[in-house]
Amino acid sequence: MINAHVLGTGGYAPKRVLTNQDLAEMVDTTDAWITGRTGIKQRRIAAEGEVTSDMAVIAARHALAMAGTAAEDLDMIIVATVSADMPLPSCAVILQAKLGARRAFAFDVSAACAGSLYGLNIAAQFIKTGQARRVLVIGAELLSRLVDWSDRNTCVLFGDGAGAMVVGPSPGPEAGILSMHLHSDGTAAGILTIRGGGSQYPQSEDVLARKMDKITMNGREIYKFAVRVLPEVILEALEANGLEVTDIDHIVPHQANARIVESVLGRLGIPIEKCWLNLDRYGNTSSASLPISLDEANRAGRLKKGDLIAMMAIGAGMTWGSALMRW
Repeated sequence: MINAHVLGTGGYAPKRVLTNQDLAEMVDTTDAWITGRTGIKQRRIAAEGEVTSDMAVIAARHALAMAGTAAEDLDMIIVATVSADMPLPSCAVILQAKLGARRAFAFDVSAACAGSLYGLNIAAQFIKTGQARRVLVIGAELLSRLVDWSDRNTCVLFGDGAGAMVVGPSPGPEAGILSMHLHSDGTAAGILTIRGGGSQYPQSEDVLARKMDKITMNGREIYKFAVRVLPEVILEALEANGLEVTDIDHIVPHQANARIVESVLGRLGIPIEKCWLNLDRYGNTSSASLPISLDEANRAGRLKKGDLIAMMAIGAGMTWGSALMRW
């Protein structure tokens, strides 16, 4: 069976920087409070008129250029997002048109912060079975329009951005995605949610007045959930491939909170030096976080041929997963 591999990466973050000091002028908070609880110093905010597919296009073009792939050669486009341009049609088909990827079929995946990992898994299966040769996987989020800017517990966390991966057959049997492991637990759906705007609470003046169209979360419960399941899913991936924690050269996590990342690495016994961290500069960009981090580590020259890379992500649902990849 053909191995799937990431052939090119790309990322994009809007120009506008919103610092903790800026937030302190908007809500009752301080730089020390935000930094101490999250590790975030600043985040990027989309420009007026900029939409999710605009960010996705830029990240996609960077990834396509690295992979030496023309948009016309794409077979498939997957966009992981919870903040698409509009409810219908998908962000992926809008992106397809903007790229000129006429041959590709396109669809969105909704798994919140774990979305790009879910999308990568789908792409890998199409590559392995020979149904596709080039797949574009995007994580793109414009969360600044989904947060309540009067709620200091959520508005300090999130930022806008997009990350991209071009997936294709591995250049050799020794490289590529070794395995991926996905999980969900709908009984925990209530700890991170946007309740309004769907069939249960259709958009209305009441929904808007009650801010049900904005993100709400129970940070304490998310932390407890994440630090329990993320170490488990990394160990699940290692066991599936007969590998040990010490075999990991790099770990690329979804970055929601520095405390979560540090706690997970501590439980696994992985030195922080093996982790690419950019949470302080971007905040939590949800599905964009993991591919942006992979792209930065890649372009910085951190990822060497033969290195073992572990990826992990967790998001609303709850949804979570891991992947092991030989670079």
